[in-house]
Amino acid sequence: MTKHVFVTGGVVSSLGKGLTAASIALLLSRRGYRVRLQKMDPYLNVDPGTMSPYQHGEVYVTADGAETDLDLGHYERFTGIPCTRDSNYTAGRIYSRVISREREGGYLGKTVQVIPHVTDEIKDAIRRLASEDVDIVITEIGGTVGDIESLPFLESIRQYRHEVGRSNSVFIHITLVPYIRAAGELKTKPSQQSTAILRSIGIIPDILICRCERPLSAEVKAKLALFCNVDTHKVIEERDVEHTIYEVPLELARQEVDVYVLELLQLHVRPLRMDDWERMVQVLIQPPNGTVEIAVVGKYIRLRDAYKSVYEALTHGGIAHGLRTVVRPIESEDIEQQGPESLLAGVHGILVPGGFGDRGVEGKILTARYARERNIPFLGICLGMQCAVIEFARHVCGWADAHSTEFNPETRYPVIDLMAEQRGITAKGGTMRLGSYPCHIQPGTRAAAAYGHTVIHERHRHRYELNNRFRDDLVRHGMVLSGCSPDGQLVELIELANHPWFVACQFHPEFQSTPLNPHPLFRAFIGAAWENARHAAT
Repeated sequence: MTKHVFVTGGVVSSLGKGLTAASIALLLSRRGYRVRLQKMDPYLNVDPGTMSPYQHGEVYVTADGAETDLDLGHYERFTGIPCTRDSNYTAGRIYSRVISREREGGYLGKTVQVIPHVTDEIKDAIRRLASEDVDIVITEIGGTVGDIESLPFLESIRQYRHEVGRSNSVFIHITLVPYIRAAGELKTKPSQQSTAILRSIGIIPDILICRCERPLSAEVKAKLALFCNVDTHKVIEERDVEHTIYEVPLELARQEVDVYVLELLQLHVRPLRMDDWERMVQVLIQPPNGTVEIAVVGKYIRLRDAYKSVYEALTHGGIAHGLRTVVRPIESEDIEQQGPESLLAGVHGILVPGGFGDRGVEGKILTARYARERNIPFLGICLGMQCAVIEFARHVCGWADAHSTEFNPETRYPVIDLMAEQRGITAKGGTMRLGSYPCHIQPGTRAAAAYGHTVIHERHRHRYELNNRFRDDLVRHGMVLSGCSPDGQLVELIELANHPWFVACQFHPEFQSTPLNPHPLFRAFIGAAWENARHAAT
């Protein structure tokens, strides 16, 4: 039987449940177990695809084309285990399934209720990951215990444990133990109250993981154990890490969290192998080759989670070269108002990420021009590629009003246009080109050098593409179309022939980068930026 680990959070949001779940999954997989991860989100959106990045952070895209919570990015980065659309369910998706079934007569005239119909649907979603080739499923319940919208999910996992038995399931509760500076004390009462809420609905945590700024004394641990009804040695301290989030699995391993999970699940505690992970963390803590600074010019800079995977992929690219990547975040609207010279001065590389809507687009176009004219390594992603094409069309091809029809439907030079398959689509949710698609790379290009082979698979999230009407003219002026879809109709990669390293892609390479296996484009981009830094220093 597949075993289950359920992760809940209390007191406040943003405790790092996703990071903790990903870290535990890494440790269990490194002990030889086959692990899958899943996130249950209590909000009523069907998925985060139509939500503002300021509301939700980035939308992470799985290989099978699901728009999901950003925690799935942590899951894949830490473990290398691919997620699917069954790895993320929202309350909206659950309720949609229940209502559709009711409309189809699937409940045979019964009164449809939260219990049992909604909770049964949630349990079915959990079972979808349990299969013969999976040993342990880790399910994270989003939100905070005590929130009204999370109650059906908590009731569902209570029922699930009753059905599968205590030896086949573990409850981990993550809570906050705040330090009150005026009193000079760590306070356990919020954790006590959070676990009391869980107990009131029939869930007693097996392991308590405590986020804290100060170390937990033996006395504090004993108090938490007593009032939260948890064994003292299963009260785990999770302090803020000093250098990198990739230290979290090592800290949890030091406290044997994975050992306790396996013992509770009555599974053999196999040897833990983390040597490569420890070496990677050491590079981040003490990079042997120094630092490299990358400007990220985006539309949602004030919320760091809006570009979470991009920032992590830049870190991974630095690891590959023994470097610490320092990010200079810049709002593209600030480029429009102040110009690029002062804001981008001194950076070793420039990255322009994706986005939607016309706000800040001219700032991204100015950024691409600055990188092109000053020979600064440049990586454009999705809208970043489109802005690079627009800039090239305007200032190299001489088409002054070149633009995307997304922003200027009347332009005489629509070098970026709506994809043919997107015409006539009016619904917003889940209707873009989504998921993994193959791409053929032109031999002898920088993209081919980065990947090391000429057929790749990358994840997409877009509606617009390079307009094929202008391909020949762009090529004549020096643009290289270095990657296309297998039928040759969709340009996936462009680069500039007379530039040290200027590459832009329509897909999202950041979604396939991990600290132990940096994405080829990010590895090559950081390598070019490092070369630029060394050249500037001489």
